[in-house]
Amino acid sequence: MASPARPAPAPGLLSPSLADRRRSASSSSRLEGDLGGGELGQGNNLKSVDLNHVVKLLEETESSNTEEQLQALKKIIKRYEYGIPLKDLTQISHILNQCAEKCQLFHDFIEPTCEILKLYGLPFYKKKLSDEANYAKEVQESIAQLGYLMRVPCSQVRIQICKCVISFYHAEPPKKEFEVYQSISASYKRQMVELGGLAETLVLSLALVENQLSEKLWIIKTLQHLSISEANCKVMMKAQAPSRLCSHMNDADPSGQLLFRSSEILWNLLEKSSKEDIINQLSNLECVHALKEAFVNLLLHGSRHYDRQLRNDILVIATLVAQNTGAPMIETGFAKQLILFATFAEVKSHNPLVKGFKLTYCYEDFELKKLLFNMLAVLAKDLCSVQLLHDGKVILALYHYVKPNEKPGVLDWSAAQYEELQLHAIATLATVAPLLIEDYIMCQGNTRLLMFLEWCAGNDPFFGQGNSFHGTGGRGNKLAQMHYSLRVLNSVVSLCDDTVNLDLCDQGAINQLLGILKSTANNFKENDGAIVIEIQTDIFLTLSTLCENNLHRREIFGWEGVDTLIPFMKIDAKKFYSGLGHNRLLFSALDCLWCCIMGCTILEDYFLEKEGLFTLLDLLLLNQKHLCNLILGILVELCDNPKTVSHINTWRGKKDQTAANLLINLWRQEEEEMGVKHDKFGRIVDTKKPLAGQFQKQQQVIPMPATCPTIAVMEVAENMRAKIYCLICKLGFENLPGLSAKDFVTLAIIRRYLDFKVGEIWAEVCAELKKEKFRPVTPDQEALKVITETFENVGKMVVTLQNEMLESLQNQELREEEKSYTRIQALHKQKEMVNKSWKNFLARTSNYEALKKAKRLQEKSINDSRPKARQQNEIFHPTDIKGLNTTIASGRLVTVESTPSELTGGPLADTELALQRLPIRGGALKRIKGVKVMDSFKKDSVSVK
Repeated sequence: MASPARPAPAPGLLSPSLADRRRSASSSSRLEGDLGGGELGQGNNLKSVDLNHVVKLLEETESSNTEEQLQALKKIIKRYEYGIPLKDLTQISHILNQCAEKCQLFHDFIEPTCEILKLYGLPFYKKKLSDEANYAKEVQESIAQLGYLMRVPCSQVRIQICKCVISFYHAEPPKKEFEVYQSISASYKRQMVELGGLAETLVLSLALVENQLSEKLWIIKTLQHLSISEANCKVMMKAQAPSRLCSHMNDADPSGQLLFRSSEILWNLLEKSSKEDIINQLSNLECVHALKEAFVNLLLHGSRHYDRQLRNDILVIATLVAQNTGAPMIETGFAKQLILFATFAEVKSHNPLVKGFKLTYCYEDFELKKLLFNMLAVLAKDLCSVQLLHDGKVILALYHYVKPNEKPGVLDWSAAQYEELQLHAIATLATVAPLLIEDYIMCQGNTRLLMFLEWCAGNDPFFGQGNSFHGTGGRGNKLAQMHYSLRVLNSVVSLCDDTVNLDLCDQGAINQLLGILKSTANNFKENDGAIVIEIQTDIFLTLSTLCENNLHRREIFGWEGVDTLIPFMKIDAKKFYSGLGHNRLLFSALDCLWCCIMGCTILEDYFLEKEGLFTLLDLLLLNQKHLCNLILGILVELCDNPKTVSHINTWRGKKDQTAANLLINLWRQEEEEMGVKHDKFGRIVDTKKPLAGQFQKQQQVIPMPATCPTIAVMEVAENMRAKIYCLICKLGFENLPGLSAKDFVTLAIIRRYLDFKVGEIWAEVCAELKKEKFRPVTPDQEALKVITETFENVGKMVVTLQNEMLESLQNQELREEEKSYTRIQALHKQKEMVNKSWKNFLARTSNYEALKKAKRLQEKSINDSRPKARQQNEIFHPTDIKGLNTTIASGRLVTVESTPSELTGGPLADTELALQRLPIRGGALKRIKGVKVMDSFKKDSVSVK
């Protein structure tokens, strides 16, 4: 984590806390008596020098000690020529500070100061593994002190500081390894730089070297290395690095490094810190003017590959700045010049800036052209630049690309480059055209767009490259061109300008769009799914805008439009979350249905005839929250057609669900989400506010003007209950099929929805009067009381009706339960009778006496059933067989005489064996004269004479 920004040192001081550090260093018990670099100096045959002694020696101000001080410094430099141990770094830092102070008085100390600074670029050493953590604070302060030394008015010292910091990012391996000490990785130094806030100090030091080019270049080069770290970028942002660098990027510099390195730092800041903060810092007059000067100079005078790349980089930064509407792009004249450069190749201009200027067809100039088109779209977001776009004839320049490439690759852009520029220009046109509608009409924008769309939908051979962002999904086809052309058309039509829309319809745009819609639906490929869906969505939205509130255009939409629209309403619900845009396509199709079909009786009848209403109810059955409200609105309007109600009642969903049941279920779900209180049977709990949800009850009454809608009124538009009420009113509250008792309980509430809503509004009126402490006159007060009681009685009446319904349901359930028990009893009785009959049968078969008894009872019963009186000459035929002891009634006896075998031939008559036997009279087969037996393969055919 970066340390907080440090205040800049006061003039004349190298560090705000230098004296404190000296005192702490001299009183430190840990560093007392420490012979600096004793171990590292072994083998050098140099006498050890006490670092504390050197510090005290440098504090003396007598000029006679200068030579001694310089000698001591040379020894220290020699001792640490391979690196500095962490434990000695604090004292070395104190010595460096003393030398820096003396540089201002004695030039002899400049060279030792630079040599000590070089030591910082050497590896740091540790004796213990814990030294990195233990000395982290000292190292951080020592490295941060390098930034404060930039106040030393010495060019050599400043440059050496920059070289030292740069070496942290290009560290060389240690020249010598020691047994006791271990070198520390370069990343440790870079981490200390981030924690010490060195980058912020270096940014602030730019103010000290405004007139010293070499020193300024070294500082900026150092900042370029520091800006590769995100932590350093955040610290640089605090020091206003973007504005400081940008405002001086055009200072005199023959080498050109200042502009290049400044832009490189800005790029790193954009990538690794807050883009919004950088844009805000650059959105001032001085920075925008600097960007303008740098871009124009490179564009007109830069000829090298390097100049073109740098020019494009600066244009990207300028584009980001232009996105801020507060940036003075117009005030500096930068916007006007950018528009001029963007259109000079397509529109003739006498401006001296572009006189004789020509773009080459290299990649950098191709990128420049795309960036300029993008800048036009960015500038169009600021309405103040509309006049500049008009003066620059931007619409005419962009329409230069709304045509097929007639001469690809002949001294011009290549086919792939032209396609990319074409798509970019059309995409820019979608943003600019609605702002310059008069220029659009003058350029015959409708005609040219429709002709281009006709080419896109045609079968002319074309092989799109699809290499760019705008060409996604258009490889090998014209879908990308069609996509962006339709987007332009949609953006222009959405203005609802009568002149533009009438011209489109007169040129047959509706039929042409329907034809494109059919072709995309029939020639659909999975690989082009996303772009095809976007094309279809834009077509539906365009048709909706054209046909809305215009009966004649709906008639042009016609039956063909209905046939085209209905299949799009049958999208599989599983595709809604595929990410390709099927949900937006369905929304646009429903919007097209509402705007292009509703209100035209002929089309409504044809829509009903094609079972379009059933499709709507199937969609409603999916219970998609975002769809239900829109579908219910369409159904309410469609119910104005007298044929609609019969279709709604005819529809059946899953498990034979009716439309009335579906609507009541939606009502219950909506109230459950709103938190409307009902008991477990669905009855009203609060008779005063039977429709109020949890949110509505929590809102306090606020006195408002009569023109402002209250909470109860706004709630009508926020949920589906009002639409469901209107639909059921159209269907009628009586004889609705497929409803359960619970549905009837809910239906009682729906039937009184309007009364309950009026009661809520009257309750709000009374609450507002009470809140304002306003008492109506006595007649009005009595009228309010009567109204309030009346609506409360309506709620109580509905509760009573619901109770009666539930009681009726309970009684019906009891009757059904009794019937069920009666059927169960009958079944049990039948089983008992069957068991008793079975037992009697077993008794007759196992006990002969029981059989005779049963026989006697049977005969007696038969005799008793016969009539006693007989007529004279009457013949009685007995039906029973005497002496037969069975209780089964005897039936008729039939004697059947079988056919003699001589006639049938016996059981083997049809077999092959029978054909081989000799003819025996009375045998299996007789050979008859006149019958000839054929060969084996003609057995089935015989000839009879």
